[in-house]
Amino acid sequence: MSGAASSTPAPAAATAKAGVTIVLKDIVQEYPAPGGGTTRVVDGVNLAFERPGINMLLGPSGCGKSTILHMLGGVRPMGAKTPTSGKILIDGAECDGAHDDSVMVFQRYANRPDLSVFDNVAFPFRLKLWRQRIAETEWRQRVADTLKAVGLADKQRLRPAQLSGGQNQRVALARALVLRPRILLMDEPFGALDAQTREEMQRLLIDLHNAQPCLVVFVTHDVTEALVLGDRVIVLSAQPARVADDFVITEPRPRSGAWQRSGEAVRMEERIFEQLHASGPGRGSVRVTV
Repeated sequence: MSGAASSTPAPAAATAKAGVTIVLKDIVQEYPAPGGGTTRVVDGVNLAFERPGINMLLGPSGCGKSTILHMLGGVRPMGAKTPTSGKILIDGAECDGAHDDSVMVFQRYANRPDLSVFDNVAFPFRLKLWRQRIAETEWRQRVADTLKAVGLADKQRLRPAQLSGGQNQRVALARALVLRPRILLMDEPFGALDAQTREEMQRLLIDLHNAQPCLVVFVTHDVTEALVLGDRVIVLSAQPARVADDFVITEPRPRSGAWQRSGEAVRMEERIFEQLHASGPGRGSVRVTV
């Protein structure tokens, strides 16, 4: 990833919000297993997030990290209690469903094909899906400012089918950020993009987070992505997911290619693989972007 700073403009009138805390206490998640019994996906996870920043939830594919993220976003599968045991607290109050301050961005961006770019970003306001009552003049301005920030001001009348994959992911990111959430949950949002577009989206996320700080929990199985983006990296074991490691990165973003090749970054990468190996064998894999 290039160390050059981007000139992406900040959303206009981005207002500072009070901090938010998330605490996961002894989280266990089990699902019914084919043929009877249960499969444990998450096993005794304890985590606390106490300030704005980009927190990377890193682990092998299929280990249970998305399950944890979905709990934070209020996504509850049918036919199973979620979590099976333990508690999720947001600002000290137990969260057992969708939360007004949490917004999710998925790998599959789910843009409405029948709506323009502008209307896709404005969708939560039009259907009153957001708890805040915002005047139409304000949300229209927010949408326009956010589209400018993600580099799509000239694409607002187009439909998703007329956009590239990276542009569609920008629409999904804009739809989340236009709500100015205190908690932004990202489930491998750049995983399906090519390497160049993925780097562009990583730079964009850094710029947008600088302009509009919030508490980000970002799921990935890409070690390089975790080290490029994260203020904090939480390493989960293979399924059932347990916390194998948890450390902070103090190197300022954007992190240059020289830093990524530095002894510090290499030691972090080796630490991650050592912790994954020590946590026990299991299915799934992590990757390093070359």
